[in-house]
Amino acid sequence: MAKSRRKSAAAASAAKSSRPSRKRAGGGGARAAQGEKRRQAILTAALEEFSARGFAAARLDDVARRANVAKGTIYLYFRDKETLFQELVRAELSPVVEALERAPMVDLPLGVVAERLVELFVREIFATRRKNVIRLVLTEGPRFPAIAEFYYREVISHVVGVLRTLAEHARERGELPNDSLVRFPQLLGAAGIVAIVWSGLFDRWAKLDAEAFMRAYFDLIFRKEQAP
Repeated sequence: MAKSRRKSAAAASAAKSSRPSRKRAGGGGARAAQGEKRRQAILTAALEEFSARGFAAARLDDVARRANVAKGTIYLYFRDKETLFQELVRAELSPVVEALERAPMVDLPLGVVAERLVELFVREIFATRRKNVIRLVLTEGPRFPAIAEFYYREVISHVVGVLRTLAEHARERGELPNDSLVRFPQLLGAAGIVAIVWSGLFDRWAKLDAEAFMRAYFDLIFRKEQAP
């Protein structure tokens, strides 16, 4: 009987000790979610501050103020201002790059590909704050080569690789009379960059319809390519 009571007591003790463990696990998940929410707030504040002041003039104190956190909290997530900028680029643009790389467009006619590129750019870049990230790289990259190098490695090299592959397949199918787009796949993305630059400089006086602009550009490109 005594042995049975000891077993029951041990089982009860084990059950009791397991309950705090479950609570701690749940608390850990909540803390992780709160940490991610704080990280996203810092990234949002960083984009606002970088956009307002530029990379050089932006201060982490001001980023912290915008994010409503202590400055020291930023260092829990990012090593320094440059790392913060790099993570901003990665967080905003990597999902778009990955979507482009996964898109099943290799066997589509290049004209159809161009239509889809326009739709993707307008929906995922131009109509969102991502265009501000690209604009920041365009303005700050010449003065801060490390930023330009990071952007090239994380974004441009992947995008150009996809565009070159699409152009190569179009050339193999006889859709292109020469290899201009294979050698210079940047042409397929040039209109998007022009639209971003224009919107940042001149939209207050002459707003650009980015979608119509890009479609007109591709009409010119493919008309030239298909001309006898």
